[in-house]
Amino acid sequence: MRFPFTLYIEKRTADIPGWLPAATSLGSVIVAFVVSGVVLALIGVPPLTVYQFFFKATFGSWPALSDTIVKATPLIMVGLACAVAFKMKLWNIGAEGQFYLGAFFASTVVLIPIVPPDSPKWLVLTAMVVMGMIGGAIWGFIPGYLKAKFDVNEIISTLMLNYVAILWNNFWIFDRWSDAGFQMTPTFDKTAWLPRLSDYARQYKMFSGITLHLGVIFGLVAAIVVWWVLSRSRWGYEIRLIGDNPNAARYAGLNIARNVVLVMMFSGALAGLAGMAEISGVVHRLQERISPGYGFTGIIVAWLAKLNPFAVILVAILFGALIVAGREVQPSGIAQMIQGFVLFAVISSDVLLRYNVRLIRTAPVEEAA
Repeated sequence: MRFPFTLYIEKRTADIPGWLPAATSLGSVIVAFVVSGVVLALIGVPPLTVYQFFFKATFGSWPALSDTIVKATPLIMVGLACAVAFKMKLWNIGAEGQFYLGAFFASTVVLIPIVPPDSPKWLVLTAMVVMGMIGGAIWGFIPGYLKAKFDVNEIISTLMLNYVAILWNNFWIFDRWSDAGFQMTPTFDKTAWLPRLSDYARQYKMFSGITLHLGVIFGLVAAIVVWWVLSRSRWGYEIRLIGDNPNAARYAGLNIARNVVLVMMFSGALAGLAGMAEISGVVHRLQERISPGYGFTGIIVAWLAKLNPFAVILVAILFGALIVAGREVQPSGIAQMIQGFVLFAVISSDVLLRYNVRLIRTAPVEEAA
């Protein structure tokens, strides 16, 4: 007896429907949670109970929501950094290193110091923002230049530079700037702290325990800037054209090498801004492990958002919740498992964007008499 349906997979020749990318992203998340629930059930853990606690720990109260958004803040900027590069088919896997270099350069404002210690808060924070973006841009320039000048594979160069950036930071943290031999620098003066809502708890009781800081505004503004650049500017048109058809872009006279360098620098600057926001808004010092893998998670965020700057914000909040849940939900590792399933589902769902998948009923075969 033959199966009465046949699966046909055909390469798309028409444009992708506008609703399909969003549908595949949402479907990827749903599938990831369903599969995770099955795994939890198989090991004897009630999935609905876990998911209920997951929601309560991440969105169930204002302090919980605040913690989730704080974790989402660097992911917004790193996700945008990846989205910009990916839009031009530049596979920037180095946002983690650019994040660390942004944190390092921002720290120099306070630790060298670059501005006088008695400078007003607005000047210190402005200098830290600028230096953080410069640090990330420099770390994006290196692989961008190597790609443009010598056609060095940017996946390899950006990945290797992650380790260089982390070890560079460790040299200063463990030796030159170590606080009494510990693996961290002295705490920054409060003029170098991004304002938090909890700072105003005396005036407004509702802000008590709310750790949300000004860095989230950086992320929202960055999303608007990236959207405008990619969708409304001439440079954005060049980025999209080079990514979609480099031969046509070359024929049109676009300087591809220059754009490769500039896009990698722009991408690095966004990741560097995330590093600045993390040290100034959360830890208030430069320390060994300021990132739980934001640079790598940002790749998933950008891909799940289908490189849409505003969708990056929503996806970053989801992954911020997964990070918060990782330290709250038991058994340990559930959040990481869900992240893994999301990544697998996102990669798999790309088939639906490139191919038409159809299940066609076939005529039954009559058995011989």
